[in-house]
Amino acid sequence: MATTTAAKTRTEILISGFGGQGVIRMGQILGLCAIKQGHRVTMLKSHGTETRGGYVRAQLVISPEYVDSPVVEHADVFVAFSAPAYKKFYDCCSGRILYDPELVETIRADAPERHVAVPATALAKARFNNVLFANMIMLGALTRLAGLDYEAMKRAMLEVIPRFHEQNLAAMDVGYDLPVPV
Repeated sequence: MATTTAAKTRTEILISGFGGQGVIRMGQILGLCAIKQGHRVTMLKSHGTETRGGYVRAQLVISPEYVDSPVVEHADVFVAFSAPAYKKFYDCCSGRILYDPELVETIRADAPERHVAVPATALAKARFNNVLFANMIMLGALTRLAGLDYEAMKRAMLEVIPRFHEQNLAAMDVGYDLPVPV
C-alpha cells in the first residue's frame, strides 16, 4: 500500500471537501485496505457541525512499521472535492493532486504536472444519475494512480459501505478505467 524506499516508509493522504461527499468514507476504505495488507494506519477526520455541506477532511498516515505522527504534513496525495479545500490544503501537498474539475474550476499554474483532473461528479451524474457515487469514482482513479491493489480496495469498500455495493463497485471501475497518468 505505502510507497517504501530506504528514505520513505510513510505515505500521507489528504482528502477534503464538503460534508455529504463521502470524504470520510473514502478515508475509511483506504485505511482498512492498508490495514488488511499489514500496514499501520492512523486517520484523523475533522468536519464542521453541519451534517451536509460543511467542511470535511480526512488525513491518513500509512506506514509498514509504525506511525510516528498521525498528522499529514506533506501529503503524497491530495484529493480535492471542493475549491475551498483545494485553496486551503494545496501547500500541504508535496505530491499528486487529484481534483474534480466541476468543483475545482481553477488550479494553480506553478505545478501543472502534479494535477490530475478526475471528472468524478460529471461521471457520477452521467453514469449513475447520482453525485453520491463521485467519491467511489475518485477512489478508483486514486487506486490506479497510486498503483494500489485494486482487488484489496474493492474488498475494503464492501466492508465499509453498508449498501449499494453493485453501484459502488461499478463507480470504482469507472474511476479505475480512466486514463489517469501514472
